[in-house]
Amino acid sequence: SLEARLWWHRNAPRARELAKTGARVRGIVADLTSADDVARAAREALGGSDAPLHALVAAAGGFAMSGPVAESDLAVWNRMFAIGLTTAYLATRAFLPALRRGRGSIVYFGAAAALPGARIANMSAYVAAKAGVLALMQAVAQEERDNGVRANAIAPTMIRTAQNVSEMGADKNYVERESVADAVRWLCSDAARDVTGQTIRLGA
Repeated sequence: SLEARLWWHRNAPRARELAKTGARVRGIVADLTSADDVARAAREALGGSDAPLHALVAAAGGFAMSGPVAESDLAVWNRMFAIGLTTAYLATRAFLPALRRGRGSIVYFGAAAALPGARIANMSAYVAAKAGVLALMQAVAQEERDNGVRANAIAPTMIRTAQNVSEMGADKNYVERESVADAVRWLCSDAARDVTGQTIRLGA
């Protein structure tokens, strides 16, 4: 059976929906940009200092256009780094001891926009943060290989969500959420036991 422990801010209804599928779900409220809050949430999620962890999915984030760099707002830059990169770093640091015990897998959410050749004008803050996530993934993969911890990332284009469809229309070439879930599930599974340090692009 599947057991998931989720951190949420506004996603309690989604967690309840997941529980209806038969999965064991436990929600933990935390500010993932706060080192103290993440450390507390990690202790609560693990329920014991020696508990192993088999998978960590670092999916927190958000998107905002920042405009041309010359005219951009530092507050947008700081916000994109806080929610897109700092959250991944703090979660990784907090859970690595348990991941080592469980010889676990970390999956980071990057973005296709952070890959070479992408059109990134007017969204430098978002893309720079996501590029940082991919660099963090590479560093963790190299540092933790001998500890049995794998680290990989997915880099989707636009994911079909209610917010994206509302803001950008329904006629875009979206990546379906099921495709994202399938990629994450595979990277967390034993089928990907020899895969680490890789970024999987999703979408056309």
